[in-house]
Amino acid sequence: MVTNTEQIFTFLNEYAEANKEELYLESVIEACNEWLSGETMPRLTPSVTKEEIRRGIQLAVLKGMKEQAQPNHQMTPDALGMLIGHFATKLMQQKDQVTILDPAAGTGNLLFTVMNTIGDKGTATSVEIDELLVRLSAVTADLLEQPVRFFIQDALRPLLVDPVDLVICDLPVGYYPDDENAINFEMMPAEGHAFSHHLFIEQSMNHLKEGGYAIFLTPVSLFESDQSAELHRYLKKNAVIRAVLQLPASLFRSAAHEKSILILQKPYAEMKAKPDVLLSKVPSMSDKLAMSRFLEQIDEWVAEL
Repeated sequence: MVTNTEQIFTFLNEYAEANKEELYLESVIEACNEWLSGETMPRLTPSVTKEEIRRGIQLAVLKGMKEQAQPNHQMTPDALGMLIGHFATKLMQQKDQVTILDPAAGTGNLLFTVMNTIGDKGTATSVEIDELLVRLSAVTADLLEQPVRFFIQDALRPLLVDPVDLVICDLPVGYYPDDENAINFEMMPAEGHAFSHHLFIEQSMNHLKEGGYAIFLTPVSLFESDQSAELHRYLKKNAVIRAVLQLPASLFRSAAHEKSILILQKPYAEMKAKPDVLLSKVPSMSDKLAMSRFLEQIDEWVAEL
């Protein structure tokens, strides 16, 4: 039996393959718009879920990115999106409504995974500088019926975004070339360019409510770089480090691409005594028993916050 996810991918892929005059991803957007309008659509069961829709679109987008050789357009792997979704669900479980910001949203795959995981109580803001990725993200949001506002801009420029409950971000890694803008940030070093991933952390904390949480995918060497002193000073003054989680090396192409999860909280007046920072290694995600035990550990940790 063909699954809904397979039906969606086949529908989008056949449409794009038949439309050779345009780039594959442009055709995927067109196909999604025709699906939205009801002109033509995949054959789906009445029980189709938002996650099946997201995964079907994701498969087509991944194929398109490979064909267009876009080295900067990298989706957050599903396994990491689902893990971050679990954290988000637990950290936001006491809230009836949750506002979310992803300041480096790309195609929105991580954002939509988290929104699908926490249910119908999330509204989100997506910031992305690449117009094509925003258009892909926007049609996906419409098909998923997820309430998302989109900003096409450099997320390190001023954002017209009210403070949110939750920030999620797969941090862009590297140097930020705009020194004139970077001097507006506390983590601008005395010499040389600032790290983009440092500035994204700072911008995210600026747009969090007091007591709000930020969940970042960071370079594994985040606290060991030549600008780590600026990072330590900033975090000591402006954030509470709640968790640092080392991810399995098997999830990444090479050691240079390995990442960790960093969870921060914005301080607030009534904050109780800080519990110990959760320092842990995430087990292999193919080991169901170990992952089950790890998620139980996470649930116990959240209960202490």
